[in-house]
Amino acid sequence: MAKKYTTIKDIAKALGISVATVSRAMRDAYDVSPETRRQVLEAASIMKYRPNFNATGLVKSSTHKIGVIIPAITNYYFSTVITGIQEFALEKRYNIILHLTNDSAEWETKIVRELSLTSIDGILACISSETDDLGHFQELIDDGLPMVFFDRAASSILTSKVVQDDYQGARIATEHLIKCGYKKIAHITGPSGLGLTQNRLRGYHDTLEKHNLTSFGIIHSGFSRADGEKDLDQLFSTNEELPDAIFAVNDRKAIGAMLELRKRGVIVGKDIGIIGFTNDPISEIISPTLTTIAEPAYEIGKKSCELLIRHIQKSSFPIQELILPTELIVRESTMRL
Repeated sequence: MAKKYTTIKDIAKALGISVATVSRAMRDAYDVSPETRRQVLEAASIMKYRPNFNATGLVKSSTHKIGVIIPAITNYYFSTVITGIQEFALEKRYNIILHLTNDSAEWETKIVRELSLTSIDGILACISSETDDLGHFQELIDDGLPMVFFDRAASSILTSKVVQDDYQGARIATEHLIKCGYKKIAHITGPSGLGLTQNRLRGYHDTLEKHNLTSFGIIHSGFSRADGEKDLDQLFSTNEELPDAIFAVNDRKAIGAMLELRKRGVIVGKDIGIIGFTNDPISEIISPTLTTIAEPAYEIGKKSCELLIRHIQKSSFPIQELILPTELIVRESTMRL
C-alpha cells in the first residue's frame, strides 16, 4: 500500500478551517491572525507535513541539488569535507545546499523537518554531537529520500555511511604514545553517545589492555579548544597522580590542553606527551608542534557525495559502509627528549 502523505487539505480538515486559510497561514499572510498561524504550524508539525511534497505519488523530476547537513563550517575538518563534496558534486553537475546545525540537536531536527523534498534529490548528513533521537532522519528515509551519513554516522539507521577508521586511528595513537615511553595515558574525548567517540575510546582501551596498562582518566565533553582546556583542568583537579600523556579526540581539544599545560609550566613532550586526531593545519604552527592522526577529510566528502549520487541515480543501489584509513603524523608533542 502506498504511503499517504499529509496535505494542506488534511490540516484544514483537522482544524475545521479552509484550505485557503491554511495556505495563507503557511505563507504568513497579513490577513491571518497569529493564533490561527500558530495552530496551523503546530498541526503541520504534529501531522508531519512537508512543504511542497508531491503527495500525488507522481515521479518528481531531478533538481540536481543535494542538501548537506553539517554541524559547523569554521573548522578545518568540516570545511575540507565540504570542499570534497562540492568538487565532486560540480563535476557531476549537482549543486549543494548547505544546512548548518551549529551542533544543536534542536536545530538539526528543525532543519530536517522543514526540508522541501521536491527541492533536493538527496541528503548528506553529519549528526550533531547532541543528537540522540534519530527519528527525523528516519522520516526522510521512509519518505524515499536518498541519504548518506558521513563522519558522525547514525548506526541505527539503515543507509550508506562514509567514515574514517576511528577505532584503528585510536589504536595507532595510543600505540605511538606507548612506544615513546609514556605509560600513564589519559583520554579527553567527545560526547559519549557518538559513534566516533565510542570507537576511539574502544581503540584506546584495547591498546592499553594489549600492553597490560590501565587508563589514567577519561573525560567526555565537547570538541572545542575551550573543552580541551577544561578537560585538562579537570584531570589536574581530580587526580592525585597525573598522567604522563594525553590522547585527545581531536586537534582542537589537544591544543586546548597544551595551552593549559603551558599556563601551569608543564613542558609538552618532556613532561606530558599529547597526541590529537585530525591533522588541522594549526597543529604544524603551534609550539611544540602537535603529533596527530590525519583524517581523510577531503576523501570523506568526495566519497560520500559519489555514493549519494549513485543512490539518486539508481534506487536499488545497495547500502554501503566505507571506512577510510587514517595516518600517524609524528611531531614534537610526543618527543620526550
